[in-house]
Amino acid sequence: MKIHDVHEGITKFKRKKRLGRGTGSGVGKTSARGHKGQYSRAGHSTTLNFQGGAMQMFRRIPKRGFFNKWAPIVGSVNVSDLEANFEAGEEVNPESLRAKNLAKYRYDTLKILGDGELNKALKVSAHQFSKSAKEKIEKAGGQAIELPGKKPVVKNKMKSAVKAK
Repeated sequence: MKIHDVHEGITKFKRKKRLGRGTGSGVGKTSARGHKGQYSRAGHSTTLNFQGGAMQMFRRIPKRGFFNKWAPIVGSVNVSDLEANFEAGEEVNPESLRAKNLAKYRYDTLKILGDGELNKALKVSAHQFSKSAKEKIEKAGGQAIELPGKKPVVKNKMKSAVKAK
């Protein structure tokens, strides 16, 4: 064996089989589509929800509720997570939480929740705090600092101007 024989027969990308190139190719004439029928026609493509002309499953199932795609996304972190991941006297803010993988997803506002116990004095900065979380942070000798969040969108400026008068 020589060095140039090492990769012989190994291909990185499998070439696409060329259809309709004569009977000798193995996929000539009908090009592996069979005779007649819906799937043999040119331009035929099925969508994922197509069920042979029957009413699609997603249209038969009843829909419930409403999903507001413009609603702000609230990221949450529990007090027990702060207890486990931070030392006494440390500063907790959205950047430090992201660094410790406690709030690594995308959110508009960060809320600290009061699940668990806190025995360390921490300086916690977030957009929102639950009542119990704020009490636990202050009871442990720490600080709960509220960050300014995104301002809510005013839908009708004329109505809000009239109310202000």
